[in-house]
Amino acid sequence: MDHEGKGYRKTLTPSQAKPKIEKYCDYQERSHQQVKRKLRGYGLSSLDTDLLLVEMMQANFLNEERFAMAYARGKFKIKGWGKVKIKQGLKREGVGENLIQQALASLGLNEYLKTLDTLTEKKWPLIKGASHIEKVFKLRRYLVGKGYDFEAIDRAIGKVTKSG
Repeated sequence: MDHEGKGYRKTLTPSQAKPKIEKYCDYQERSHQQVKRKLRGYGLSSLDTDLLLVEMMQANFLNEERFAMAYARGKFKIKGWGKVKIKQGLKREGVGENLIQQALASLGLNEYLKTLDTLTEKKWPLIKGASHIEKVFKLRRYLVGKGYDFEAIDRAIGKVTKSG
């Protein structure tokens, strides 16, 4: 009987779920929360989910520190996110405060400020505004949305408005 209707999900045994979750973890770094969600989606009990999570950690398929570092590096380098937004994302994934601080520290202040300056310089000429104040407001809102802190934003905006 074919059960491909809406909402149907095949329940897997732990031995069926293990190779699938190994492949899932092998593809890219995952948080414990992501893996737990995936295992629960396979219909596994809480006990089986926890046992498989421990197995994945022991086999080094799952490492929260590696995940936090990869997440922070990826969101910063690829999406140009600031530390505020990265921190929120890591918290949403259930990463502990110590690992979040470690991941943010790994970004490096010089590279962080340089990226913010580059974003600011590229965005400034593209902003349409009736007045200088309106343009500054729009740029600030954009950079806050990217997850940068106010102090760094003010520094970057000060540099771009003085030069042009």
